[in-house]
Amino acid sequence: MSTGTARGRHAPAEHLVHPTASRRGTGTLTGAGTAALFILRRNWLRLAIWALVLASIIPVVYDSQQQAFPTQAARDAYAQVANTPAVAAMTGLPYAAGSLGGILVIKIWMTLAVALGFAVVFLVTRNGRADEEAGRTELLRSTALGRHAYPTANYLVAAGLCAVTGLLISLLCLAVALPANGSWVMGASIAGTGLAFIGLGAICGQLASTSRGANSLGVALIGLFYFIRAAADLQADGVDPTALSWFSPVGWAQNMRAFGEDNWWPLLALVGLGLAGCLFALRLESTRDLGAGLLPERRGPAAAGNFTTTALGLALRLQRSSLVGWFIGAAVSGLFFGSVAQAMSSLLDPQNPFARNFVGTGHSMLDGVLGIFVLFNALLAGAFAIQCLGAARSEEEGGRLEQQLAGSLSRGTWLGAHLLIAVLGSGFMLVLGGYLTGAASQGSADPGQLAGAALAFWPAVLSMLGLQLLTFGYLPRSTTAITWAVYGISVMAAMFGGLFSLSEDVIRATPFGAIPRVPAEDFSWTPPAVLLLISLALGAAGMARFNRRDVLTN
Repeated sequence: MSTGTARGRHAPAEHLVHPTASRRGTGTLTGAGTAALFILRRNWLRLAIWALVLASIIPVVYDSQQQAFPTQAARDAYAQVANTPAVAAMTGLPYAAGSLGGILVIKIWMTLAVALGFAVVFLVTRNGRADEEAGRTELLRSTALGRHAYPTANYLVAAGLCAVTGLLISLLCLAVALPANGSWVMGASIAGTGLAFIGLGAICGQLASTSRGANSLGVALIGLFYFIRAAADLQADGVDPTALSWFSPVGWAQNMRAFGEDNWWPLLALVGLGLAGCLFALRLESTRDLGAGLLPERRGPAAAGNFTTTALGLALRLQRSSLVGWFIGAAVSGLFFGSVAQAMSSLLDPQNPFARNFVGTGHSMLDGVLGIFVLFNALLAGAFAIQCLGAARSEEEGGRLEQQLAGSLSRGTWLGAHLLIAVLGSGFMLVLGGYLTGAASQGSADPGQLAGAALAFWPAVLSMLGLQLLTFGYLPRSTTAITWAVYGISVMAAMFGGLFSLSEDVIRATPFGAIPRVPAEDFSWTPPAVLLLISLALGAAGMARFNRRDVLTN
């Protein structure tokens, strides 16, 4: 590699390398503080978004449940609905479902805890295995930093994200006048979940030899521990946890029981697991070669199949694990929504303004509930599509695109393969989620009708892909941030626009808010058609620009 190429590739880390520094006598943690500042500089926006988004959900959900369950009688009725196997498997045991704090835990605790787990695993991989894979770690270690300084700084920054997120959650719980003890336990339990997964993510980074492999291992662990916790809650005697729940750090954190028993001692186990995992990861790092993983790379076939050598075949192979995970998630959510639709519709008061804003203007409350569940499935498909097409930018950013384009493969064919997976995969998720929602509704809805109602949101998903293609062509470095920001705004408007007193025109101006919620609303072909035309225009402009611009690897 030439000097110019090396400097261009590792430019973000150059200011950490002191030209006169000597490797001799350097301690293993020398420069950890400087490395932590460097990691913060690279990731401050990402960290801020994670912390603020996760914490800001608290007042939104709390305000909605205050309006939905204004009396103790309404909360007691909700407690009866929540005490079902489906709710226990998805969100945990409803140990305090008759209180506003307990309802908040049921509605949002599991989402926040698991989301923070994903955040820290991806953060640890991004600044650990991914930097090692790109060659930055070798550059940093050559002079200025001790062997364990950079990974230690990485773990500390991730722990800071957990602490700040937990603190913000607790402060916002206090701000809405929830009990103080429960508020602090709520934040601490979510932060503790993140701390535990820092240690597990650190170990994954030592086992795998690639960032993709480390992320896959981390996601698999999160899924494994989530399902262990779900199995434990399904076997519980009432609201008493079973011994199986102690085999999952998610179960440990859940057993802190915010706004219920307010147990603090499981936090020690969570912190201990995170610390032990980080120390073990540092020990493993000392025993392996730089750039290598402890797990041997699986031998591939001696020759690739004809389909795998195509752009579409390679893209499918690279994303196969992610695709399976998303499709399983769509199936599980569809079955869950269908199983609780009837009970939820009987619980909500048709005269309650919140209920009317939340479920729409259907002829019956059941239609409204089914309509909102169809929207949930559509939002899930939208997130899948954005993540799926985002793999194209990851390939470019990682320098792998240049190698693929060095042969006869055209840019349009390469990008079109990633786009085709996102388009067809999201359509399949919509049909699958809608059909299973109807099938699990115990005769309350026609599966075919709900599958069609879900597919009506396909143009909204395609509009997100059109925007993503446009930014990929013109603003490739910002494409992920812009697309997810627009998606988040559309989600908030479509789901909670009425609660924020947004006008109907403003809600209908967003992609997911523009599509009628069948069966709650009368269907019109105009919004899907307009969104489809917008999608085609944005996508064509983005593709045309991508064919002309330079390939950017950072």
